[in-house]
Amino acid sequence: MSDAASRTIAFQIDAELAGKRIDTLIAEAIPELSRAQARRLIEAGAVRIANRGAKASQRGREGDSVRVILPAPEASSLEPEAIPLVVLDEDPDVIVIDKPAGLVVHPAAGHRSGTLVNALLYHCDDLSGVGGVLRPGIVHRLDKGTSGVLVCAKNDLAHRALAAQFKEHSVEREYLALVRGSPSQDHGVVNAPIGRHPTDRKKFSTRAPAGRSAYTEWRVERRLRDLTLLRVRLRTGRTHQIRVHLASRGLPLLGDPVYGGGRASARSLGLERQALHAAVLGFVHPRGAQPRRYESSLPDDLRAVLQALE
Repeated sequence: MSDAASRTIAFQIDAELAGKRIDTLIAEAIPELSRAQARRLIEAGAVRIANRGAKASQRGREGDSVRVILPAPEASSLEPEAIPLVVLDEDPDVIVIDKPAGLVVHPAAGHRSGTLVNALLYHCDDLSGVGGVLRPGIVHRLDKGTSGVLVCAKNDLAHRALAAQFKEHSVEREYLALVRGSPSQDHGVVNAPIGRHPTDRKKFSTRAPAGRSAYTEWRVERRLRDLTLLRVRLRTGRTHQIRVHLASRGLPLLGDPVYGGGRASARSLGLERQALHAAVLGFVHPRGAQPRRYESSLPDDLRAVLQALE
């Protein structure tokens, strides 16, 4: 990975920025900075207004020059690892990955290495830093046992823009889910809040006392013996949402050991994980506002299960 260096950005306060707080106008003039980041730079003496020191609360005057020194991002404490990746698309702002099942997305207790973040630190030689650190920005996750399309940010601008889209539920997300059971209808909706399970903290539930709103649409793609292949569309993105919502309707994912999917039944079909695949991801590119849409075909293990059932 190439060494990053500090940068200086200079601009002049125009009529649109005049009268605004200095931290606010800097964040508007330099999209890769949030207002909080601009404030920290001001406090560190890295901002000069008309060649003088600045305060976050002072107001900008039209015509004044602004000089902002952006420090070099710190190196990540995580080790880059040469883990093979299937890259669907990449540019200076984002990288789109077709994640295999079994790959943990983000380092955590017990997973400091061997994760997607470790792989991206090795693969990407143009990370400009997220939150002041040379690292990819994780804006959404797929469970370890889930395969499919995932996007990561390579800088602060992209990270904030993508995070906002996920928060606004404007990202297109479709999954293919092989479930146990056969729904009586060909399509349906689950609109039920999700929160921590009241007795098992490792699980989530639609019966949690303080759940967050969650909305899942599904339709039947194929009926196969006592299993059904569903195409699932998310409007929200809660932890374990698809797994919890489908299980609450008596349609647990095949191979899901947490929500009643029958690990033994999955293994009898050669499947060693939950039968869930992120098939479609669509979002607006953070720079230029161009819509992007990516698709991932079913991986070999899920395709083999379908062929065996047919």
